[in-house]
Amino acid sequence: MRIISGACRGRKLVQIQGKDIRPTSDRAREAIFNILGPGIRAKRVLDMFAGTGALGLEALSRGAESAVFVEAARSSCNVIKQNIDLCRMADQARIICHDLVNASLPVFHQPFDLIFMDPPYNKGYPEQVLGKPGFSELLAPGAIIIVEQSAKETLNNPVNSLDKYLEKKYSRTTLTFWRKSATDDKDAYDCPRTENCHLPRFL
Repeated sequence: MRIISGACRGRKLVQIQGKDIRPTSDRAREAIFNILGPGIRAKRVLDMFAGTGALGLEALSRGAESAVFVEAARSSCNVIKQNIDLCRMADQARIICHDLVNASLPVFHQPFDLIFMDPPYNKGYPEQVLGKPGFSELLAPGAIIIVEQSAKETLNNPVNSLDKYLEKKYSRTTLTFWRKSATDDKDAYDCPRTENCHLPRFL
C-alpha cells in the first residue's frame, strides 16, 4: 500500500497484519480523490475507523491542512503513528484511540470539512455512528462524508439531517457521499443527485 499522489507520492505504508483486515483498495482510494479534486487543499479531515491511516494521509499528501485519525485498536493506532512518521506529517496529524461504535463520539475541538468512514463491512457501523448525538456538529459548512461499505450493504436514511447525493460502486465496494441537508445547513449547496455531481468547495 502506497500514497498515490502529492507530496508523499509513492511512499510505502506499514500495513496491519491479520486475515480480517480489509484496507481500502488503491482503485477505490484513487476514485475518492479524483472525485474530490484539487480542492482538498487546506481542508480539515477526520478519518474514522482509520486502519492504517491511508485515507487521511493521502489527503495530507494532497495538501489538506490537518487530519485526525480515530481507531479503536491500539495496535492499529501504533501503525498509524508509524505511517504518520514515515510521511513526516506529525505536525498536521492527531491520533485518537477510541471505540466509535460502543462509546459516544470523542471530543473534537474543531469541525471538519471532510470525513472518511471506512468501517468493517456488514456490521451496520455506518448507521450507528452517523446517528450518534452530536455527529452533525462535527460538520463545517459545506462538509462532506464519504462512507465505504460492502456492495451488499445499503445506507439509505441516516439521521442527523444528512442527504445522500452521490454513490459509486467498485467491484465489491460501494462509496457513498453524504452532506448536511440543505434545509438544515444555510451554507449547503445545490447539487443534483447524479453520479456526475461535482463537489462545491472541493473544486
